[in-house]
Amino acid sequence: MVGMRDVAREAGVSTSTVSLVVNGNGYVSDAMAERVSQAMKRLNYVPNELARNLSRNQTNLVGVIVPTIRHPFFATLTASLQRSLYEQGMRAVLCSTADVDQDVSQYVDMLRRHAMDGIIMGAHAVYPVDYWSSIDRPIVAFDRFLGDTIPFVGSDHTQGGRLAADVFVHTGVHHVVEIGGPRTRYQTAKGVRSISLGSIQINGHTTFPPIRYHLAFEQALEQAGIRCDYIEIENVAQMDQFRDAAHQAFEQYEDLDAIVAPDLGAAFCVQEAIRRGKAIPEDLQIIAYDGTYVSDLAGLTLTRIQQDFDGIANALARRLLEAIPGRTYHPVSSSQQQCSTALSQNSSQVPYSGTNELIPMSLKLGESTRESNR
Repeated sequence: MVGMRDVAREAGVSTSTVSLVVNGNGYVSDAMAERVSQAMKRLNYVPNELARNLSRNQTNLVGVIVPTIRHPFFATLTASLQRSLYEQGMRAVLCSTADVDQDVSQYVDMLRRHAMDGIIMGAHAVYPVDYWSSIDRPIVAFDRFLGDTIPFVGSDHTQGGRLAADVFVHTGVHHVVEIGGPRTRYQTAKGVRSISLGSIQINGHTTFPPIRYHLAFEQALEQAGIRCDYIEIENVAQMDQFRDAAHQAFEQYEDLDAIVAPDLGAAFCVQEAIRRGKAIPEDLQIIAYDGTYVSDLAGLTLTRIQQDFDGIANALARRLLEAIPGRTYHPVSSSQQQCSTALSQNSSQVPYSGTNELIPMSLKLGESTRESNR
């Protein structure tokens, strides 16, 4: 196996000079660097990446923890995140907790042992906030509140909920059915505040910020006098539960005339409506919440509340690199420099520190909703 000593002998230089060229961490003249490079090519020398990273106390590996990659949202986000990290010279190590029954603590242990440079945490966890702060290593949370000292990036779900409600309010619906994840996860941390979400009373702040979507959506419908019911999907990693929820919506609420659901649930609702002879959007309006590829595969173009996957991924990568000593985030495009907005801190939202960001959402009109009557 060819090593640095062989390259040094071939180039007629010292091994320290070869090391400087390979690692790029010192001055070597252009002529000397070219001699070393040519010697490396002649000998087919491949630098030991692991040894180089260990000498720098870096691995260029990032743990990405998500609940499941079966769900279209997390599949789409993971793809964007892998690209964004790759552009920064980093590699993603994926942990899909629900798919392989992995414990988050295994990845935390790897981070503590410096086997990874940082973690992007996007899965549900029941650990107290002081657990995360005690790790004292680079961690960025996605749509999860892990504590005041842990940077947070998420979509502006308050905006998303209001966008969805606005469509229904101004197209004259009477009975909306929401389809979403288990509400028991909305209350997972002790605090001092209390907020209501339908029949759920939440004491203190939640570790699950997407609650803002449901709060904003339901409050807007309530103010407009529109009935809203909720159908819960217990495990978002089980695709058949989305189909069952769509069936349940029609069986349980005969007078429903509008549905909002994650993309997969919305697509199943389209199929169920067609099977029952309901016309879309005349008899039933449907909004997909997320805007993944699934929202284009329902048989018609769904109106969707669009999450900015690339914007989220770029912000997560930037925040993580800012937390890793010796690393700098380098925007690949000018749009990456404007991919986020500061999180507003008002009393209607759960508390966050100033290191957090919300990524704007947008409304993409499709064939599954009617024109506004404004």
